[in-house]
Parts: sequence; C-alpha cells; structure tokens
Amino acid sequence: MANYFKASDTIYDITEKYPETIGLFVSNGFENLNDPAMRSTLGKSITLEMALTMRKLNQEIFIEKLEEVIEQNLPSFTSGLTPMKKEDGGDIRIEGVLPCPIRLPLLEKFEAWMESQKDSMDYKVDYNLKSANLGLDDVKERVIAADGNADALSDLYLSAGFDLFFDKNLMGRYREEGVFEDISGVEKINPDFDNDAICLKDPKNQYSIIGVVAAVFMVNTNVLGDRPFPESWEDLMKPEFENSVSMPMKDLDMFNAFLLHIYRHYGEEGIKKMGKALLHNLHPAQMVKSHIKKEGTTVPTVTISPYFFASMADEKSPMRPVWPKDGAIISPIFLLAKARNKDKVKPFVDFLYSKEIGDIMASNGKFPSTNPLVDNHLKPEQNFMWLGWDYIHSHDIGELIKTTEQMFYKAAEKESL
Repeated sequence: MANYFKASDTIYDITEKYPETIGLFVSNGFENLNDPAMRSTLGKSITLEMALTMRKLNQEIFIEKLEEVIEQNLPSFTSGLTPMKKEDGGDIRIEGVLPCPIRLPLLEKFEAWMESQKDSMDYKVDYNLKSANLGLDDVKERVIAADGNADALSDLYLSAGFDLFFDKNLMGRYREEGVFEDISGVEKINPDFDNDAICLKDPKNQYSIIGVVAAVFMVNTNVLGDRPFPESWEDLMKPEFENSVSMPMKDLDMFNAFLLHIYRHYGEEGIKKMGKALLHNLHPAQMVKSHIKKEGTTVPTVTISPYFFASMADEKSPMRPVWPKDGAIISPIFLLAKARNKDKVKPFVDFLYSKEIGDIMASNGKFPSTNPLVDNHLKPEQNFMWLGWDYIHSHDIGELIKTTEQMFYKAAEKESL
C-alpha cells in the first residue's frame, strides 16, 4: 500500500486532502464529520490514531480501507500505483472486485497486459476493479438500475460469492435469459476441481470460475482444554463448541458461501448448531491474532478464516490451521461474460484465465486456480466442499441466502440470551 497519510495526521488533514474518505468515516460511527464545521474544528484536534482508539476500531484494517477508497478515486498512475478504474466512455466495460491479498499484483499484470494490447485493440475499455473489502453495493445498484435491460449491464464481471450472480433480483434474471456465456474455451479445468468428488465447470456453459476462496479454520490450543481437537465442520456443531467460534460475518462472500454449504450438506439443523457456536464476528486479518486476549473479551477456541489468512498464522502461536476433513468451503471467483460482445471480451477472459494469473492466485494469495496448467500445491487430503451445479440450478440461491441467514442469526441470538 502507498503511504498517503500517517496515523498521527489529523482527521481534518486527511479528509481535506482526500474528501472521498469522509463517507468511510461517517459509516464507521464518525457522523459529525458530515458537518464541514465539525471537520475544521474537532477534526483539527484529533489524530486518526486517537479517533480509532476512541471507537475501538482496528487501526491496521481501517487504514487499509481508507487507502482502498483513495486508490479507487485515483484517475491514473500515481507514484507507481496501478489505478483501480478507468471510465471514459469505453466500448466495453469490465467491473468487479479482487481479493485483497492479490489485488495489486493482479492490477499490475492487468495494466501491463493492457499496454501490450494497445496497438492491436481497436476499441476502448472501461474498467473498475476494486478491492473486495469495499463490497459490491455499487455494482448491485447498477444491476438493479438496469431493470431488465441487458444492454445496460457491464460486459464482464469478476467477483467471489453467490449473491450477486444468482439472486433473481440481481444477475439471476439475466442468467435465466441466456445473457451470459462461458467463452473461456477451457474444456477441462484443473483436476483439483474436476474429479470424482467435484466439478466446478458449469454444465450450462454460462459461468466461468477462475479460482476459489477456500474457507478453513484455526484452533486455539491454549483454550481448547480437554475438548477433542476438531477436524471437521461437523465437529464444530457439537455442544462442546457452543459460544466458541468466531467467523467473518462482514465478509459477505465467504459468510454466504459458508451458510449455503452448511445448509446444503448438514441441513437446517447444521445452520442452527453453527449459530449456537458463534462467539465473535472478526475480520479475517484479525483472525490470525485471535488468540490475543483483549480486555473485556473472550478468546474464541476456533476461528473460521480464508485459507490465505490461516496460512499466515505464526508457528509460535497457539493457533493451529485445520483443513476440514469434510472439505474446505468454496466461495468461487466467478467470471461472468455477456455473450453479445464476446469478440471484444474474449481477450480479457483469456488473460484472466491464463496460467500467469492462475499462478499469482495460487501462490501469492493461496486462492487455488482452476487453470489446468497451474500447480495449486494442494495435498490429496485438501479436498473441497461444493454446492454442486445441480443444486445451484434447482434452487433460488438469493432466497436461500436470506433464509439461512435468518436461521443462523435466530439461533445465535437465542444462545446469547
């Protein structure tokens, strides 16, 4: 990340230099910053570090979000930084979100590739590829605004998760109309995802999956006590792990994938038991440090986390990563292309599906790739839990997300009473 400011800078200095950050401050409890007078008075006397301490917000994570917002508004290269978007009336539009750990290397490769194509590409391209932690709200707003007009949609979408692409009130309606097509041309995907137990290739040839965010968990051996060491999702549903599990509920892509898979494989009872198991809602970056007790908090025994963050756990810490025996839960990284502009979009699909990008995903971020030429460095026992295309095509996934969320929160609330 570039250093746009220091934690010792005042709120006034930061918001004056980067007014686009005001919304992030306001949405995190600093409502007074909506008032210019308050920003110029109170804001001058409070540093960012002081403000975050008062609100008990994680400094590292909040600064990362501030920098993401700033980068999203950069019009072009600044101090060697790759821009997240270019919008000047292009012939095609690409949008979506990239997993935080690999966003910058992917954007750098994307920009270099775009530069190499400028002589052969006789059309203009707009793109907006932001960090996953900024969410998909603006993308969803544009999809809703399209109101059934497929021409108003972007030509290529890239994102993890299920809600945007399968909710019938969002992209699901267009999927049913045959607006999208898998134009990757890849007949046989990586054997890690195409074997007797799993196949991520869409039989309807509409969706592409270029990789996955795999959810695993970590066990804090310091607080496990005499309880049996959990080795599967099913183990976490046992009574001894009630009020013992933390999970990243604000990471909606992974949280929704978690709920869908638990419901698919363990039913309503599984969702309720996981709701009872809930202790904390943590950001993935906090999870690798979740063994550190803070005043007034209870340390979770188990933390559910993307494989990338779990793999970062310090070997000297009591946190032990566990790849569940019933499979790491998959949040697919979808690549969704409109069939109408396939000739213009195809080069971008080929680039994003390439071995070069697959290697970055599998190595730098530990997001296993579906490219058949990529070595994901997975052991035979590192298998996956997957909804299955038949299940996806035969269920209203958008409604199922809402239903399972209600079940989960209801069980979690009852347990906290």
